[in-house]
Amino acid sequence: MDELLEILEDINPDVDYTKEKHLIDHKVLDSFSIVSLVSQISETFDIEIGPQYLVPENFNSAEAMWKMIQKLEEED
Repeated sequence: MDELLEILEDINPDVDYTKEKHLIDHKVLDSFSIVSLVSQISETFDIEIGPQYLVPENFNSAEAMWKMIQKLEEED
């Protein structure tokens, strides 16, 4: 989870990712941020995030992203 938080802080250091639960809904992350985030997560965790996972629910919070990452790692 620490690696994910580092990635998120690189994208926008002004957000408290441990508390924010509406990153997409509140437009904290925009489409460019999501593209960058998906790329960095894929590279860091050596996973492929398919189109079926590119839904707001998976990116609204660090916790949701972490659950998605764990699920994708289990599928490998």
